[in-house]
Amino acid sequence: MQKLALLSVSDKSGLVDFATALVNQHGYKLLSTGGTAKLLAEKGLPVTEVSQHTGFPEMMEGRVKTLHPKIHGGLLCRRDKADHLAAAAAHGIDLIDLVVVNLYPFEQTVAKKDVHFEEAIENIDIGGPSMLRSAAKNHESVTVVVDPADYALVLAAFAAPDTLPALRRKLALKVFQRTGAYDTAIAAYLEKQAAETPDLAALSGYPESLTLSYKKAQSLRYGENPHQQAALYGTFLDHFQQLQGKELSYNNILDITSATYLIGEFEKPTLAILKHTNPCGVACADTLEAAWEKAYATDRQAPFGGIIIVNRTLEAGLAKTISEIFTEVIIAPRYTDEALAIFSKKKNLRLMIAKEGVGADSLYDVRSVIGGLLVQDRNKILGNPRDFKVVTKRQPTPEEWDSMMFGWRVCKHVKSNAIVYVRDEQTLGVGAGQMARVDSSRIAVWKAGEAKLDLKGSVVVSEALFPFADGLIAAAEAGATAAIQPGGSVRDEEVIKAADERGMTMVFTGLRHFKH
Repeated sequence: MQKLALLSVSDKSGLVDFATALVNQHGYKLLSTGGTAKLLAEKGLPVTEVSQHTGFPEMMEGRVKTLHPKIHGGLLCRRDKADHLAAAAAHGIDLIDLVVVNLYPFEQTVAKKDVHFEEAIENIDIGGPSMLRSAAKNHESVTVVVDPADYALVLAAFAAPDTLPALRRKLALKVFQRTGAYDTAIAAYLEKQAAETPDLAALSGYPESLTLSYKKAQSLRYGENPHQQAALYGTFLDHFQQLQGKELSYNNILDITSATYLIGEFEKPTLAILKHTNPCGVACADTLEAAWEKAYATDRQAPFGGIIIVNRTLEAGLAKTISEIFTEVIIAPRYTDEALAIFSKKKNLRLMIAKEGVGADSLYDVRSVIGGLLVQDRNKILGNPRDFKVVTKRQPTPEEWDSMMFGWRVCKHVKSNAIVYVRDEQTLGVGAGQMARVDSSRIAVWKAGEAKLDLKGSVVVSEALFPFADGLIAAAEAGATAAIQPGGSVRDEEVIKAADERGMTMVFTGLRHFKH
């Protein structure tokens, strides 16, 4: 009996050559639908329309064409069971040995600007996933292809039949990965529509069941440490273009993400230096060169092997200065040709362009925990200064207000417990990740001292409340004249009193920025 292959694809790349090989080299009879059947016929290949094969016409604008027992019976029939074969024979069901299907381009459709809801719904494929799943379930007997890139593998396996069972299992897995990703994309789109539609708002938020599906972007040399395997999934590489340097590492990718979120807080010319995802120097200025001098002054040791990011075109003068120290990654929206020429001399330096501009966005933070995942909205809210409260007797000066808002933007991106000293849109000392807030303050003061930066007249910034007055007192003794923090401690009155006694001004934001 002649073998049957069912071909129905939206992506027709490589299809004609593949179908020609199926017919001429491997003796297949072709079944097909719609545009695929038309293309094959135009190329002179013998093809039978599915509606002719089933004896049932396409209807409802093509919504119903392959959902038929002669299709799914031909796919699901087990060749090792006599009763299956008898049922197929009794009902005139021919067995289908090969299925080639890729799905309506739903993801591409909803990615278009201003796509209409009705268009999106019409691009939800029903028959395609059904055929793929039927064939993949019966992969012991049926070869199923969802990706045109696998055509050559299939033809090679037909020429070496001993390899076919292993390939069929691999292709079946690929089918379920693809259909899982497809369903996830549909659910995500519908969730977004629900959130944006007032009468469906009650359905928005986090779903009861969460399915994440990301295509592998690349394997990484290793993870955080050389003994850990790692890979990158998703569209990270769509947001950045690497111009030169070594392959990105696991740690580079984490640092680039943190740097991009941080720099997105600022509109003025800004430069930030990060190490292990923590900012160790940030400054705004009229030029990037001036911002560099202020940011680098914060800490001249930590930037070694760090990440530098800017939010303006990086020009030759700054490139020459930066190239004098060892840097892992530099990120900018653009570079001048002269700057690129200077950096090209450092072959291992990873030079990145932020394609969509710095400050790339993301809706969610997802972190693995024992037995599952934690998912939250990304912390994009800075807080409205109009809602901030001055809780001390002394009001901040305009200069203190400016420093407070600069520091509040930076501190949000420092690991908790976080203390940052700032003045005139420049970081002076950063204390990150300590178990006690007063220890973070002491480290920040020590770092400022090491950098020979005077903290007199500075602003101290805390991403969470001061639980005791000791942290504020330490800041005052270091020279700070102003503080900004969320407030909300049971000892707030003690902290406020300590500030008043030292002539400090203090602002409560009412908003916490923990970063674990």
